[in-house]
Amino acid sequence: MNLYIIVEGEAELQAYPKWLGYTLPQLSQVDDYRDVTHNNYYIFSGGGIPSMYNHIVNAIKDVNAVEKYAYFIICIDSEEISVERRKEKVLDFIKAEGVKLIDSCELKFIIQHRCMETWFLGNRKVYKRNPQGETFRAYSAFYNVEKDDPELMEKYDAFKLTTHFHQSYLREMLKEYNIRYSKSNPKAALKETYFDEIVKRVLDEPSHLNSFSVFLALIDEIREKL
Repeated sequence: MNLYIIVEGEAELQAYPKWLGYTLPQLSQVDDYRDVTHNNYYIFSGGGIPSMYNHIVNAIKDVNAVEKYAYFIICIDSEEISVERRKEKVLDFIKAEGVKLIDSCELKFIIQHRCMETWFLGNRKVYKRNPQGETFRAYSAFYNVEKDDPELMEKYDAFKLTTHFHQSYLREMLKEYNIRYSKSNPKAALKETYFDEIVKRVLDEPSHLNSFSVFLALIDEIREKL
């Protein structure tokens, strides 16, 4: 069982290997996609949208050439559109480029709605109910991510993009505990205890973080086949 994984950015490139280590410890990472043998995975970053689209096409060609992968997994943000629309846009691009994934490999989408930081907001233990920071008090009054689904949070008026607001919300939420977060250094949100709290969130509230639940379902599917 080998996995070829393309992720959108730096935070995802650090997060998914950690999460696979927690959930599928049978798998080991390789540095070159051609080096897979048995129960390996290869992962790389596509450098964000839209450049990721071209990398997806090239990755399909890699998978087809090697013929050792059971899954080709695309991990990408939905950003300002729906999960289904992001999937359609990727599939339309692949079709327009005239490439087709080999039959022995299954294509899977993990679409982070709206972004990876949206999922990180699902940890209820790091939501301070009586915040000290003025910015986080304002964010919390605007939308309570402890009580309400982070994926449904719209943008604060001061932000052009919803994803930018979700990232700022996470930074301010963690700052209440003197924890620093950035896309280049997301380590605070990658600990196993932090991951477990996001998992617990979707178990306690099955209607919350639906796109994260898709990731967990894929993990279960792969685990059954190992």
